[in-house]
Amino acid sequence: MLRSAPLLLALSIAARLAWTYLLPNGANFVDLHVYLGGAAALNEPGTLYSYVYADQTPDFPLPFTYPPFAAVLFYPLTLLPFPVVALGWTLGIMACLYGVVRLSQRLIGLAGGQRSAMLWTAIGIWTEPLRSTFDYGQINVLMALMVLAAVCSTRNWVSGLLIGVAAGVKLTPAVFILYLIGVRRWAAAIFTVLAFGATIALSIAVVGQQARYYFTDLLGDAGRVGPIGTSFNQSWRGGISRILGYDAGLSAPVLIALAGTAVLAWLAWRSLADAPGEPDRLGLLLVVALFGLLLSPISWTHHWVWLLPLLIWLWQGPYRYLGEARAVGIGWLALIVVGVPWLLSFAQPSIWEIGRPWHLAWAGLVYIVATIATLAWMASLRLRNPGAKRSCRYRAP
Repeated sequence: MLRSAPLLLALSIAARLAWTYLLPNGANFVDLHVYLGGAAALNEPGTLYSYVYADQTPDFPLPFTYPPFAAVLFYPLTLLPFPVVALGWTLGIMACLYGVVRLSQRLIGLAGGQRSAMLWTAIGIWTEPLRSTFDYGQINVLMALMVLAAVCSTRNWVSGLLIGVAAGVKLTPAVFILYLIGVRRWAAAIFTVLAFGATIALSIAVVGQQARYYFTDLLGDAGRVGPIGTSFNQSWRGGISRILGYDAGLSAPVLIALAGTAVLAWLAWRSLADAPGEPDRLGLLLVVALFGLLLSPISWTHHWVWLLPLLIWLWQGPYRYLGEARAVGIGWLALIVVGVPWLLSFAQPSIWEIGRPWHLAWAGLVYIVATIATLAWMASLRLRNPGAKRSCRYRAP
């Protein structure tokens, strides 16, 4: 398969383009329409957060829910014809996906590996997080690439700039400041805060009152982002809401689940950080990524692009010799190739109706349960390292 990797990647790309442009419902690019529509709203002051896109989603008008810096950043793309932007966006996602694979391999010390990266990219294109990314024209692969590049860089200002700007475009990457703090890259964490603050300042300078409105009134309004209870939302809040039959918000069950996940993530971090040998940067980063996905009020399936670096870590990383690592990887690969949340979406009453039959509600915990099991397995690795250091120390690169 490695010998055929270039051909397999070319065939995968061609098949994805054919799927997008030759099938009647190959891709609707609804999120890309939102990005550009929101950016175009800057031409009419005061309309950024009243803009909605409903041409292809009449039952779910999509508002611009991103920080105002994203609208400023996307504005130049509004000067191009949408089909040109959509094609460039699709090809750009594929290039970013290859970059995500290569940087993930670099973090585990895999030298060379171009053909291996081609094979991973060819497979990754057809996993559920990437299928929905291509369908909607989402940006999460670029966000993952920026975070991985930040971790690879030894320059604190570069690392902080990359994560801070990524958080300015889409708030979810802000969780990775926990990684910088955990590995004691204090300067990089400070630069992250400064870079994020600069995106806010620039937004206020360009957008004015709309920027203030976002950070004072809209920030934290998960209901504005979309339907909490849909099976595509694989966060703790979404999973518990489906079981209870209403939006659980920050109720006791959600807080307890999040607290338990935080403890489990900390144990997994300790386990990987205390292992002898070179620091496992990708493993530690994945602990934060998995925790962030369950922590966020809404984690659409296209947010789960971090599962491809997880598979690389499991099969090519420091624990590849363990049968459990291969088994966990096979389990995740089966889940995301089949696309269980996508299958469940056909059986849910509607995207807006939270209540559903018990078997559909509990089945909707699939990514959540798999994540908890993965973190628990990571935490157990400490028991396999009799030479592990007692202190949770990390040597910064």
